[in-house]
Amino acid sequence: MALSDRLRAVFVESLGLSDDVDVENLKYRDIDEWDSVGHMALVAAIEDEFDVEFETDQVIDMSSFKVAVDQLRGLGAED
Repeated sequence: MALSDRLRAVFVESLGLSDDVDVENLKYRDIDEWDSVGHMALVAAIEDEFDVEFETDQVIDMSSFKVAVDQLRGLGAED
């Protein structure tokens, strides 16, 4: 499964999103579910799924699905 597909599944599961949410264009605080508490749950779920650990700056900078994809690739996660 491609990195973006795996990440999309994590976003949907972690934030409790419906299938009609455009996850690929989602940005922090665009929806009520992605608040500060949801953000920390999402980060933990991504770390678990991809077996990575984000630095504090990366957690703060993770402002969109696209940024999360780039960060994961930077940590060596592959498609």
